[in-house]
Order: sequence, then C-alpha cells, then structure tokens
Amino acid sequence: MSDNNELNSSLLGQARKLQAILESAIDGIITIDDYGAITTVNPAAARLFGYDKEEFLGRNVHFLMPEPYHSEHDGYLNNYRSSGCPKIIGTGREVSGRRRDGTLFPIHLAVSEFEMDGRTFFTGIIHDLSAHKTTELALRQAQKMEALGQLTGGIAHDFNNLLTVIIGNLEMLEGKLTTSLQRELTTEALDAADLGARLTTRLLAFARRSHLEPESINLNSFVLGLTDMLHRTLGETIYLSSALTPNLWSARVDSSQVESAIINLAVNARDAMPEGGRLVIETSNAAVDADTASHLDGLSPGDYVRLTVSDTGSGMSTAVRERAFEPFFTTKETGQGTGLGLSMIYGFAKQSGGLATIDSSVGQGTVVTIYLPRHRVEPALVVDGVLGGMALAGAGQTILMVEDDERVRKLTVTRLVQLGYAVLSAGSGAEAIDMLAAGKPFDLLFSDVVMPGGMSGFELRIKVRALYPNLPVLLTSGYAEELSRADAGEDERLIILRKPYQLAELAAAIDNALKS
Repeated sequence: MSDNNELNSSLLGQARKLQAILESAIDGIITIDDYGAITTVNPAAARLFGYDKEEFLGRNVHFLMPEPYHSEHDGYLNNYRSSGCPKIIGTGREVSGRRRDGTLFPIHLAVSEFEMDGRTFFTGIIHDLSAHKTTELALRQAQKMEALGQLTGGIAHDFNNLLTVIIGNLEMLEGKLTTSLQRELTTEALDAADLGARLTTRLLAFARRSHLEPESINLNSFVLGLTDMLHRTLGETIYLSSALTPNLWSARVDSSQVESAIINLAVNARDAMPEGGRLVIETSNAAVDADTASHLDGLSPGDYVRLTVSDTGSGMSTAVRERAFEPFFTTKETGQGTGLGLSMIYGFAKQSGGLATIDSSVGQGTVVTIYLPRHRVEPALVVDGVLGGMALAGAGQTILMVEDDERVRKLTVTRLVQLGYAVLSAGSGAEAIDMLAAGKPFDLLFSDVVMPGGMSGFELRIKVRALYPNLPVLLTSGYAEELSRADAGEDERLIILRKPYQLAELAAAIDNALKS
C-alpha cells in the first residue's frame, strides 16, 4: 500500500512540475491529439494568439493558422497516420500564426510526438519571431542606406573634383574674353556649375559626408520664425499649427539644414493634401533609454530634441515608406521633384548624431520625426575657411600643394601662381613628407583631404604639425567626412576649403591660413 502511495505521490509531483513548466514558459506550448483537437494550452500561447485558455480546448488547431496551412493541416495529419512520414515533426520551421483579431505574425514552430493511453499526441512549441523579424528588417535597411551613402558620397566627391576643374578654367578664361556674348556664355556656364555644386551638397548631406556648420539653436524660435513663410508657401487650403514644448532643450545643428528640412517636409505635406488638410509642427524633449534606442535604427541612448512634422495627407504604402529616404526616389511626376529632399533630411540627421524616421500608411497621413542631440557643452571649434570677397594677392610665399587628381592639381597650381604664390606640388601625403624632409622652406601646406595611399590630408596635417609645428596647414575637400573627428585638436583651428571653390574663395582661404 505504501508503494502505491509513493507512486501516486511521485506522479503527482511530476504532474505539478510539468504544470509549473507550462505556466512559466515564455514560448507558447499547445498539445493536440492525432486528429488535431487541442488538449492543453499554456498561458503564453493564450497571450500570443489573444484567446482565453478555455477557447482553445477541443477546437481543431488549424483555427490558429492562415492559409494555406489552415486548409492543409488536417491533410498533413492524415498523411502521417497512414504513412508515418513526418513533414515537420522533429525539424521545426518558420510559419505564420493568426491572432484572434485576424492579424498574422511570424513564428517558429517545433513539433514533437508522444504516446499516452495507446493514443498519439503532438506538442507544438511556438516562438514569436516578430521582434526578430523587425530587427532583421531594420538591419537590412540600415545596411542598404549605408551602402547608398557610400555610393553617393563617392560620386559626389569625384563630381566636385570635376566641378573644381570646370569652374577654375572658366574663371581663367573669363578674364581673356573680349565680347559681351562670350562673357554671357561664360557666366551661364559658371551658374550651371554652381547648380551642380548645390546638387553634390545635397548628395553629401544624404551620405553624411557634407561639412556642416553647427550652432546652438532653439528649435521653438526657429519654427516660429518660419511660420509666416510657411503660411504663404502652403496656401489657404492647408491649416498650419504648431505644438511647441516650453523649456525646450537646445540643439547644436546646422541651421540652414534645419530650415531646409522643415520647408521640404512642409512642401511634401502640401503635395500630399491636394484637397487641403492639416499640417502640425511639434517640438519636444526626448530622453531615449537603451530599450527605446534599440527600436530606433541604432540611435544612441541619451537626450534629444525631437522635431515632428505630421500631415493628414494621402500617406505612403509600405513599399514607398521603406524607400522614402533613398536619394532620387520619388513618387512625384517627372519635373516635380528630384527625390533628394527626404534623403537630405535623413543624412543631415544622421550626420548630426541623430535620426530621422517615417510613420505613414495609405489614407492615414504621414509623420516624420527628426531626433537631434541635446547640446550641453560646446564642442571643439571647426572653422570653414571659405570666405567671400575679392581675390587677395600673394607676396611670393611658397606653397606645397598636395592633390592626387592630376587635373585638379594642375589647375590649382596655375591658380595659385596666378594669385602670386610660388608653388611645388605632390601627388600623395608620403611624397609631401619627403619634400618637406628635403629641407626646402615652405610657408603653407595646402592638401586635399581624401587621397589614396594610406594617408589622408587629415593624417598628413597631424604628421606635419608634429614635425613642423610652425607650418600652417589648409585642407580642401568636397567629401569632408573627417571634419568632426575628435583628434582634430582642441587647441587648433581646423581650416577647410570646400570644393568646388572659386578663385576669390581660394585666395581668401590661403590668406586666412597664412595669418593663422
């Protein structure tokens, strides 16, 4: 008798242990008989599918499956009973589940079988893959955007070199023209080159390789300052309102990029509301924790100023939304948009240390949110050496000019000589170091930033500062991604001349560098 009691006690203990496992498991666990009827279900499965536990029992499990699994499931069981050939048992696979509200979600289903009282039963362990799939999609999107950024940045860099040559030669030609028609044609060509330079600026903004000129701004004041202009731009059918958070944190950003972003988003919203609608511009403080950051495309945890532009327009399909930030992607008719507006906003936000996101669906409007880092401490000063004004003549100072592109190097030497400087040129950083080591005195090192051969202009500048601390250095680039590097030196003024540049800008930058 005691043996029976011990056996019953053991069985009861095992049952309780099994029940505890079922109750505490984070994955759904469902048991069915050999005809597909559900016999047991754990709380995780009930939560996953949105039913009460009692609503599962006795029902055929295929009610939790979308097509084609719903119709084919009983056939799988019949085939297994007759042939003994399993389709999924012991292997597991990714399928879809159907919740109570009809929504579908990805799951990994692992099935095992067991016998009890002479009957065959099956246990399915259901793991929700929704978060995994979301992360996977975000990673693919981030990789795609990074690849596009590298491609467009490289194209813009090469294009800026070409524009430098075009603008330089046109300027030298302009002084030798004799008729008003010739000068008019040259002016039109220079204007076209300037438009090309603006295009590369927008491409570089998307690629996060443009040179930003950050300043500490309050977005509330900025939005209020643009309100009158936006009212005129949007027209009478668009109701514009703002929701500005009091005591908004400051952000250190390029104000021209912020202005361009707001205007671009407002114009896009207007175009999405041809019959009229509402546009709302909001500002807010956002403390982003690690959990929130993990859902925001790798945004670092921290304090951000959030700028949100929302409309009641036509919205975007999933396919359009996923491509909206790509350069040159547009749904507008030919001639009505370049497809660079949203890509520029994305690049500007990322380069500023923040993020731009889109939430939109067809018929439900669009919400674009820009996260910009809160500004607490002034960073090291970075000065753009592009200055306007008339060309300043040199006084015979000797310049070592470093440029890997032969056409740009030849043109720049000619322009510097034209300005009154003596010039020696090198095609790489290593060659420039050798020329300096030869002992010839130089008054200035003028180098491109992006060069092949393992030494960038930035790295060349660091070496020259260490070996020849009294030699001024001026850098130039149309692809100045390294301007924000922390090792630029907090006690020095980094001077950058952006390509393409005109002769007056070159002269002013050289003069500024010689005086630094």
